Amino acid sequence: MSGDDKKGRQSPVAAAEDPWAKWRQPAPAADKADESAKPAKSAGRPQRPPITTAGTSVPPAPAEAVPTAPVVRPRPTGTLSPLKKAAPVRKTAAKGAAKPMVAKPAAAESGADGLKRIHAQSRGGKARDARPLRPESAAPVAVRDPATVPSGVRLSKVMSERGLCSRREADLWIERGWVFVDGVQVAELGSRIDPAAAITIAREAERNQAKQVTILLHKPVGYVSGQPEPDCKPAVALISTETWVRQAGDPEFKPWMLRGLAPAGRLDIDSTGLLVLTQDGRVARKLIGEDSETEKEYLVRISGEMIANGLELLRHGLKLDGRPLKPAWVKQLNEDQLHFILKEGKKRQIRRMCEQVGLRVTGLKRVRIGKVRLGDLPLGQWRFLRPDEHF
Repeated sequence: MSGDDKKGRQSPVAAAEDPWAKWRQPAPAADKADESAKPAKSAGRPQRPPITTAGTSVPPAPAEAVPTAPVVRPRPTGTLSPLKKAAPVRKTAAKGAAKPMVAKPAAAESGADGLKRIHAQSRGGKARDARPLRPESAAPVAVRDPATVPSGVRLSKVMSERGLCSRREADLWIERGWVFVDGVQVAELGSRIDPAAAITIAREAERNQAKQVTILLHKPVGYVSGQPEPDCKPAVALISTETWVRQAGDPEFKPWMLRGLAPAGRLDIDSTGLLVLTQDGRVARKLIGEDSETEKEYLVRISGEMIANGLELLRHGLKLDGRPLKPAWVKQLNEDQLHFILKEGKKRQIRRMCEQVGLRVTGLKRVRIGKVRLGDLPLGQWRFLRPDEHF
């Protein structure tokens, strides 16, 4: 065996002991020829297997000769909108660059526009074009023709002034068709009539009005007549079956009678006497209306020294809240008691009047309103206004 053969071959024992021995042997010439005939692998592209025919291996065509189909990506489907081309970028002027100004025609500078521009420039501010308050296409403001304005007085006001009912009741009756003017039914709110027209109401309105109650209460000290104040009790809390003084012909007391029951005139928390609570708007208007002439009678206990001519000032000549008071009937019963009859009822009126003449009120009791007297009604109890009683 020649030396070259010894170099190219190893003994079987050495090959078994060295697993890498076969890899150290040089490749045969035929294999090197096959490898040189193969095309170079392109990065990332899979190689096609060789085509064999009847045991004969045919090398694949070069990569340049193999036609490759273009990659077609599917269009997006579904609810997504197709992609839009980006809008072209607009070229803007450099920051701080002056914008071209368009001169306004001289004819347009006259009038209010010109004055506004002149004032703006004189103040050193930026002149702005005066714009009309309304667009030219807007409809012009309609001017009401005086001839089309309805004449007369509102029906509800006439009914209230005649004492038929309150304005709220009048509107309710008109809506229900219970009001007739000169024999013609009026059912539209806001209707105007001749103040001298004849007004009649249906029997349904009369029956509805007959259900409204008026209560007379002997209010004790410590109760407020109107809206309750903090730590105070309202006078209406005294109205119950336990404090009711029954009279012949009285209706049966029901809880619904307290609904809408309001005081017709105030009586201070430190005062006692007759207090009227009513659901009837006619009664309230007669007692506390602006043009009310209903008398209220009081017995007043006083202390202190009255100034000279003080009694005459109490009768007429004093002012409250900058307004002169109506004439009053005042009589001194004894050293510590006065008798008052007023035709108005301002807040704490008698107490403030007495203070102006050097007196202090220590007790006040109302004994009459109009033609209705307190009488022997016990303190803290109440009764219905009888059908034969009128203020």
